[in-house]
Amino acid sequence: MPIMDVFNQDAFTAVSLTASVDKFGYVPGFLSGMRGLVVPVPVRTKDVWIETRSNSPALIQTTARGTPPVQKSGDIRDARSWPTVRLAIASRIWAQELQNIRAFGQEQAMKDLMGEVARRQFKMKQDMALTKENMLLGLVQGIVADADGSTIRNWGTEFSQSIPAEVSWGTALTAPSGGALRELCNQTRRTILRALKGLGGNVVEIHALCGDTFWDTFVSSEEVRENYQAAQALQRINNVGGAWETYYFGNIYFHNYRGTDDDSTVAIGDTKAKFFPVNAGIFQVAYSPADRFEFVGTLGQEEYSWIVTDRDRDEWADVEMQSYLLPVCTMPSALPSARSSA
Repeated sequence: MPIMDVFNQDAFTAVSLTASVDKFGYVPGFLSGMRGLVVPVPVRTKDVWIETRSNSPALIQTTARGTPPVQKSGDIRDARSWPTVRLAIASRIWAQELQNIRAFGQEQAMKDLMGEVARRQFKMKQDMALTKENMLLGLVQGIVADADGSTIRNWGTEFSQSIPAEVSWGTALTAPSGGALRELCNQTRRTILRALKGLGGNVVEIHALCGDTFWDTFVSSEEVRENYQAAQALQRINNVGGAWETYYFGNIYFHNYRGTDDDSTVAIGDTKAKFFPVNAGIFQVAYSPADRFEFVGTLGQEEYSWIVTDRDRDEWADVEMQSYLLPVCTMPSALPSARSSA
């Protein structure tokens, strides 16, 4: 019996391989690991329906006793659907790569093949994790981008909201201490919290992803240096301002974002800072089920994996990994940005 028939064993079914993917360790990604940022939403269909409604509070006009009360209108609702997008990658195992594996039916053959499949899955999962981190980086800016830089979804356009224009922090970052930088932090917080319209309540945190130049200018500014020198005197902090660290200032968590080593594939602009809320629930990622009969009617999973074999010549087997997802930002108007240049 051909050795490639080992792929027909139970260990290599789509259900088994999908389960094994979930057991792999976390591939580093700052946004992917940020607690409270994204709400995962498994769905049973390929389309995701999002309902919006206007329920802002309004002042009540006084009326005379005995007259009818002011009538409050019902919610103004709107519902639209968007399809999830597919991420798919495969790694081909050729028969010639398995020449030294023992004959089919022996335990060692199964172990070697399972190890090779796991190795291919791990490498693909790294690519998948990097791709999703790139999508999340776009999500906190309101525009989800594809690998080639094209736009998958501009949520400002989709929800008819204006993403705040970029603001220059250059003058405040280089000015003598006087509160200008803290004033900009307050303005940014107000912009975000007002745009949220109460979402998240009092647990909302404001975060900023900073490019290297913005970060270095920020932590070197006189106002920030005075702030953490005072904190050091109170023994609240020690080493602050280093590369790829976090500093809390003006009720905002500033992070020097570390992207890919080329500082371009997945990266924040060098002089940029992107602000966004955490714990507000405005970022969601919907997951649809895979396009296979065995997953019909089930809730979507983050990733799926299976093997496709060469049925004609029995020469290769493709280890595949796929994800069907849609990253959603429901409040792009709450995503201001800044630059360190004037």
